[in-house]
Amino acid sequence: MTVRDHVMVAHSLPRPVFGPAQALHGATYVVEASFGRSELDEDGIVVDIGAALAVLSETLDVLRYRNLDEHPEFAGLVTSTEVLARWVTDRLAQSPVTAALDRVEVVLRESPDAWVSYARDR
Repeated sequence: MTVRDHVMVAHSLPRPVFGPAQALHGATYVVEASFGRSELDEDGIVVDIGAALAVLSETLDVLRYRNLDEHPEFAGLVTSTEVLARWVTDRLAQSPVTAALDRVEVVLRESPDAWVSYARDR
């Protein structure tokens, strides 16, 4: 089961490999969270869609309209798309909403042509 949201952030990627993205810039990510389990629950679902949308939104609220260079959870980290995908996945996997699930996967789409995914089995 997959739900989607988006988040707007600012950050810099201060290493030469990132070229012009070394400077402070904005990014809007489309974020897809997929939830899986080996068997449907007694209600015939993987997880309630409303609960999945809510937990994704709450997770992204921590990042919305923030400069990640100043965000305490990312101190000392380069906030690459891969790092952000892992961060969102880890937060979702810690939620009570996902406690009975087998897998959580997050896709961060930087553009229609480039995206990153990160998954955790539970």
